[in-house]
Amino acid sequence: MEQIVVGVVIVAGGSGSRMGGAIPKQFALIDGEPILVRTINNFAKALPGAKIVVVLPAAQIEFWKNYSARFRVARHKIVEGGEQRFHSVKNGIEAITDFVDIIAVQDGVRPFASLQMIRDCVKCASEHGSAIPVIEAVDSFREVTEEGGSSIIDRTKLRVVQTPQVFEASLIRAAYDTTYDSSFTDDASVVESTTPHRVTLCAGERQNIKITTPDDMVIAEAIAKALKED
Repeated sequence: MEQIVVGVVIVAGGSGSRMGGAIPKQFALIDGEPILVRTINNFAKALPGAKIVVVLPAAQIEFWKNYSARFRVARHKIVEGGEQRFHSVKNGIEAITDFVDIIAVQDGVRPFASLQMIRDCVKCASEHGSAIPVIEAVDSFREVTEEGGSSIIDRTKLRVVQTPQVFEASLIRAAYDTTYDSSFTDDASVVESTTPHRVTLCAGERQNIKITTPDDMVIAEAIAKALKED
């Protein structure tokens, strides 16, 4: 692991519309610390020496520079995002100008990925070319038909996809050397749509939640409290 050079792209382009707060969700506080600060510091701890790039909407960059100065946050480069998540990730990848073996892409509002999971994803990607963390589905699912009916889906065949999604640097750079397509839902879909590579799944974590709604904030506060008590 010590010999693997890692670049990290943290995508924080949310407007916070679903959260309903006064500031974008990535800046909201959990136990007195902004979500984005937690996410950045998590990766800095898990991967010492990693090149960290944070992608933000242009209108939020100056705010973030002033806001983040109030907290202890690991060193990172800030770049401007794009119209879609695809464009933001592409800008982040292009901002990693130093040599790296591996590039990890993380949602800015997933602050609770454990250090071990992050390291395991990097190890998996170094061995297989990619690592997509997933967890098993626990709810039941039905597929709705155009006629208004529905049918049950076998949840044992479903997996909930998380981030960080981690790839060999040359692979993800090649994948993002394309134009945007509406079928791109995450980095794995970009890679599988534009290269012959089939991604490798690895173990995600239930605590690795994506914070998008006020209800998620309640859960996040509980997770933060539990982690502090460990």
